[in-house]
Amino acid sequence: MLMERIWSGNSLRNFHYLIACPETGEALAVDPLEWRMCLDAARARGWQITQIMNTHEHTDHTGGNAGLKDATHAKVLAHAAAAARIGGVDRGLARGDVIRVGRTVELECLDTPGHTMAHICLLAHGDHPALFCGDTLFNAGAGNCHNGGDPQALYQTFVTQLARLPDTTRVFPAHEYLARNLEFTLDREPGNQDAAAALAAARRHEPADAPVTTLAEEKRINTFFRLQNPTVIARLREKFPEIGEHPDARTVFVKLRELRNRW
Repeated sequence: MLMERIWSGNSLRNFHYLIACPETGEALAVDPLEWRMCLDAARARGWQITQIMNTHEHTDHTGGNAGLKDATHAKVLAHAAAAARIGGVDRGLARGDVIRVGRTVELECLDTPGHTMAHICLLAHGDHPALFCGDTLFNAGAGNCHNGGDPQALYQTFVTQLARLPDTTRVFPAHEYLARNLEFTLDREPGNQDAAAALAAARRHEPADAPVTTLAEEKRINTFFRLQNPTVIARLREKFPEIGEHPDARTVFVKLRELRNRW
């Protein structure tokens, strides 16, 4: 599998991805809002975009579909339950479906509700697994649930799906929020030395070169994976005393998401 991460440079801090077959040069574009940048990157690599995949229905992920489809005649793929809202979808996706790119690339579709209730993450298996996670999981953070989502569902996605993936899985989200998310982790857990080191490293890089994390790293630096941490719980109780001394993990997650909404 060949992969190109494309930094949009826009105010939304979008990342786009091209995933290509090394044998045929066929490529899948993931959430290509700035579609001309994706097209130029593919042409520079000698790739042909044959498929467009939207992780979910928000326009900062689907807004480039029409332009890229006109330029390439690529097929548009998205969650079957989001297809009507997106429009122009050629293939509706469900949990367990496989997207094939060329002769060598296979990507498993994970049904990951929370940010929206019709959200797909793509998982590339193999020796170096990769998760293209849209707005579900960010580097050191979690997606919000403002526009059609549900934090309870997002919690379920985190604990029953994401946390069970191999620790070596690389995390490729649709936006670059790494430094800000690490600042939130340190606000919740000031003694987290891994997060402090990661923040120092993140501040040394431009967004286009932001570090790529693995799930093993996420479990050390992402407060939304650290729901049993005593410091996280104690500091959360200062904001939400009603959660009691021994809140369950779901409550901790939901309250952290509520706090992050206004932090």
